[in-house]
Amino acid sequence: MEYKEIDRGVEELLTLLSRRIDSEDVNRIHAAYEFAKEAHKEQRRKSGEPYIMHPLAVARVVAEELGLGADPIIAAFLHDVVEDTEYTIEDIRDKFGDDVAFLVNVVTKRKKKHYESSKQIDNYKQMLDSLQYDIRALLIKLADRLHNMRTLNSMRPDKQMKIAGETDYFYAPLAHRLGLYHIKRELENLSFRYRCPRDYALLADEVEREMIRKRGELSGFLAKIEKMLSDNDILLARTEIVSRGPYSIWKKIHSAGCDYNHVDGKYYIRIIYPYSHEYSEKDMSLKIYSMLTDRFKEKPGSVANFIDSPKENGYQSFHVKLLTDAGSWEEVHISSERMVRKSQFGCLSERNDGNIANWIEKFKSLLKDIANHSKEVEYMDGITSSFYNDDITVFTPQGRAVILPKDATALDFAFEIHSELGEHAQYARVNGRLCSVKTVLTSGDCVEVGTNPEIEPSCDWLNHVITYKAKSHLHSLLNKQKKIPYIRCENCHPLPGDEVIGFKAEDGTITLHRRDCKSAIRLASQKGDDIVAVNFEEDKDFLYNVKVVVTAIDRQHLLSDLIDCITNRLRLSLTYVLTESVDEIVTCSMNFMVHSSEELQEVIAHISAIEAVEEVKHITD
Repeated sequence: MEYKEIDRGVEELLTLLSRRIDSEDVNRIHAAYEFAKEAHKEQRRKSGEPYIMHPLAVARVVAEELGLGADPIIAAFLHDVVEDTEYTIEDIRDKFGDDVAFLVNVVTKRKKKHYESSKQIDNYKQMLDSLQYDIRALLIKLADRLHNMRTLNSMRPDKQMKIAGETDYFYAPLAHRLGLYHIKRELENLSFRYRCPRDYALLADEVEREMIRKRGELSGFLAKIEKMLSDNDILLARTEIVSRGPYSIWKKIHSAGCDYNHVDGKYYIRIIYPYSHEYSEKDMSLKIYSMLTDRFKEKPGSVANFIDSPKENGYQSFHVKLLTDAGSWEEVHISSERMVRKSQFGCLSERNDGNIANWIEKFKSLLKDIANHSKEVEYMDGITSSFYNDDITVFTPQGRAVILPKDATALDFAFEIHSELGEHAQYARVNGRLCSVKTVLTSGDCVEVGTNPEIEPSCDWLNHVITYKAKSHLHSLLNKQKKIPYIRCENCHPLPGDEVIGFKAEDGTITLHRRDCKSAIRLASQKGDDIVAVNFEEDKDFLYNVKVVVTAIDRQHLLSDLIDCITNRLRLSLTYVLTESVDEIVTCSMNFMVHSSEELQEVIAHISAIEAVEEVKHITD
């Protein structure tokens, strides 16, 4: 019965494919399914279902969600045959040809007695090396990973963390760089769901409640927009509300350093108009923009024109924030149907423009540079930091343009100019203003770096650089220094009671990370076999230093009430206090000692209850 239902699913797929693929190739695809079904007939997935369900699901993603041709679809059906059965690449070649054999070979994990660094990194390199030929193998692997993530609930928690870490570190950024936003978004949210199930569930619930609460207000706003479009003869245009996923909102919360209620951009409104050769997309977008701003007030500085300046992965749209009649700023994206299609199919959407070839050539150049100058761990850091970021352009005082990844710092800039400038960097001047070399740069900044021969890099510099070049030089310098084993990650500072994961070093030391820590995600994607389950419980003999920042309306005795709450009522050791009042708004930073995350949350709750306190944030960096 199981296989009859599976066969029916295959027939549905073949019927759909027959509309765009010739009958001979449809027959080859059917033959690939029958071959894979026979090869995997004795195998079942962790969920208990026949294994052939997985190759079929991957083939459907390749065919329907990526829109690829016959050979990639065939390779999707066969992608696990060589790895998991007795059949060989030569068997595949004899039956389905050289092209299919090449694709299957790329996505088949190599079995070795000794890996150059780790099995995971070798697999990444094997896939990336396929770019010497074309990009289809990477897309098949993306489809494979997408279905694995969709069915990850059947795996053990440690396996879930390993696979989710790989996904967040490698596969989701790859989908982003390819412009495959639908796949990128789903991979990110599935990874977040399995890495941090509690945070994911809380945010998903918050998003659902907010969309219910805002439904009436947004419906009224959309109705006004739709009437304006109709009145201006912009026919067949449509509107939609796009809710950002829990992972995107989680990133915004951590980037802005605020709570859910104070973060912007939890959703946006999209106006989509038909694509036509009779008018330019820019002209139509500007017409709609002008129409909207005649009726609604525009937030100054909110316009982002990605039509004239597309993102490197090809994304195009026109963004603006408008003030509704209800008094809220709403983010609006104005896009053509072609732009929306491009956000789904990315670099595959316009296959005649040479964009795939340009993408591959740039990637190949980067891979060659990194391979010539890096060790294995730095190889993957170089890939993810140097290629999977949006770019900014900054300038030297002499006017030389320097392209860096988004969120790069003055230290990244210094190492990009010359390694000695980075090694001895003491300060920076950004747009003439004196600042730290750890300052994050923005596009258009003019940057000057001052040096001191007595300055030497410190370990924390690694936390303030993101480019391959800077990390490579710093690793080389810092590796010469004596290494100290850490018990708690210096980036995320886990507390007893947090959701944590451990990584066991060769000397037996276990380093603890919060499960949402970027370092943990990176390590899980490279050293997944080193993950150990850890129950980090509270111990009354151990205290941990934490920092909170309190925002409040100024009043008499506020500081004394804050100190009294921590030291007298809660009997905790207060080690540091810094308070500042500007325009009747008080910002107070406090360090104190706690036993666990539960105790920290209790402290935050007590502080939040103090009169005039608006917000309490736990700071981990």
